[in-house]
Amino acid sequence: MSELIDVIIIGAGPAGLQAAVHAVRKKASVLIVGRPEKSAIYRAHVENYLCVDGVTDGHEMVKVGLDQARRFGASFVEEDVLGLEQQDDFFQVRTEGGSYQGRTLILATGIHKTKLKVPGEKELAGRGVSYCVDCDANFYRNAKVAVVGNESGAVDGALTLLKYASEVHLIVKKLDVSSDLSQKLSESEVVIHEGTWVKEIVGENTVEKLLLEDDSTVDVEGVFIELGAKGAMELATTIGVQLDMETFSYIDTNKRQETNIIGIYAAGDIAGPPWQMAKAVGEGCVAGWHAANLANKQKREESSAPE
Repeated sequence: MSELIDVIIIGAGPAGLQAAVHAVRKKASVLIVGRPEKSAIYRAHVENYLCVDGVTDGHEMVKVGLDQARRFGASFVEEDVLGLEQQDDFFQVRTEGGSYQGRTLILATGIHKTKLKVPGEKELAGRGVSYCVDCDANFYRNAKVAVVGNESGAVDGALTLLKYASEVHLIVKKLDVSSDLSQKLSESEVVIHEGTWVKEIVGENTVEKLLLEDDSTVDVEGVFIELGAKGAMELATTIGVQLDMETFSYIDTNKRQETNIIGIYAAGDIAGPPWQMAKAVGEGCVAGWHAANLANKQKREESSAPE
């Protein structure tokens, strides 16, 4: 077996990078596994984070954070994780290119937003196409926007956007929400396009309009794709990490960011709302600190054990 890494961090966004900085400064060996461009912050614009003056590109912040973690001594593997396995005294992380063994794990994968997979979506990502109402709503004050989705996330996002935008459209194939939320929607000023879907997102340099399946168009300056999360939880649940008991949509943690499994921590979006960088960074700090402490304790116990 290869040498045990003290802390393996899955995810290269704000939570994972902050965890790496704090863990490595506790004299722990640290490996970050993930693709920075998959972080939700990578294509976002940041203006509500402490000490950020004006609007800053998320990808620049991620790059600085990764360089900082490396400078302190963390290693980085830019690969997706394919599977996790718990052994007697370590965790095995299987990636696209190999496998790594760690004393502790920090899950900071965020939540994967399902794509629409329509023309214009990829090309206009970050230029009118967003996957997070909470993150980007403020950039669309007094603008015309649309939300695409059938479930509670989309409806809640549309209602939230009413506080910012001049006009909010909801594109919904078939509404699937509680009666209370459905009533709130019907009583709101959201313009509902039910029974159709987005066929194309149109725009030159930024979003200009949506072409729907019924061949109608909706003129908007921004579109929020709220189709729910998938992928992030499979890794956790395969090794028995417990999800929140109410919605089963994020990992349950305590104030130390510990999960129900000793040695596994979670931080950032995967540990629940609000979906904000400040929260992710704070939780990453806590998770990195405690994971490193546990790994160092294990090493001390091993070195003092009789042969």
